[in-house]
Amino acid sequence: MYVKMLRAALLTAAFGSLAGTALAADTPAKAAAPAAAPAAGSPAAATDDPVVARVNGKEIHRSEVLAEYSQLPAQTQQQIHLNEAYPRVLENLVTARLLADAGYKDKLQDSKEVKTELKHAEERFVQQAYIRKQVDARMNEALLKKKYDEMVKAMPAEDEVRARHILVKTKEEADALIKQIQGGADFAKLASEQQIDKNSAASAGDLGYFTKGDMVAPFADAAFAMKPGEVSKTPVKTDFGWHVIKVEDRRKRQAPPFEQVKGQVAQAEAQDLAAQVVEDLRKGAKVEAFDITGKQAISLTPPPAAAKPAAPAKQ
Repeated sequence: MYVKMLRAALLTAAFGSLAGTALAADTPAKAAAPAAAPAAGSPAAATDDPVVARVNGKEIHRSEVLAEYSQLPAQTQQQIHLNEAYPRVLENLVTARLLADAGYKDKLQDSKEVKTELKHAEERFVQQAYIRKQVDARMNEALLKKKYDEMVKAMPAEDEVRARHILVKTKEEADALIKQIQGGADFAKLASEQQIDKNSAASAGDLGYFTKGDMVAPFADAAFAMKPGEVSKTPVKTDFGWHVIKVEDRRKRQAPPFEQVKGQVAQAEAQDLAAQVVEDLRKGAKVEAFDITGKQAISLTPPPAAAKPAAPAKQ
């Protein structure tokens, strides 16, 4: 337990300052996912998994660094690329190896504390394995489609707008663009050429369908007040700059196709099945519970029922 706590503390200390720096950047780059290490015994394993450190003669391989890096929170991985994190991750592994070797030298693997922790860890792994086995046995396509239908039914009926926009730095630029469009200029062409939002420029300003809550208030208020085919008569100011908006279409929000959100549906169904597994075990078990003194019998509150299914999110 203490080693685990120490390793967590070392990771936090090592990456805290770097994460703060990344968060302060204007456009933090998304971290590339580390390459998967080759399977042990594969022909490429010897060359693709080199030794990256030795601690008193004991080797640390690159695959261990990748595994340690993968344990960092997803947000940290997005903020700090593997190349930047590498020295700190490796230092953490070196420290862990030194501590482990010192502990083995002191025969702590035979101590009551370590054996108790190992037993607890084994029990957790067995619990997880049992849940996975039972969930896998009960999961099927029919259940997933039923769950999908429940999630779709739970979706609130919201209006959606499909719009294009042109984002510029000043009101004067936006006013000039509106005059060009009113004079017959092609909105999509201007959106590709004139705006500072390069991502939108690549799609000719097309933002796709969105609900009112998906956009910042000034932009959403303007877009949802317009009719299909209409272009904003005055520029719309947001924290990003000045927008010229064209509404392409309006509709009620559509549910994403089953295949598109099948993984999300499977996660929700797995949670329900896991809860059912526990409920079935409790039904057949004799459970006696007592207060903290161990003298007075008490009743335990059963685990909460599965929550109402959330609407599937667009992928």
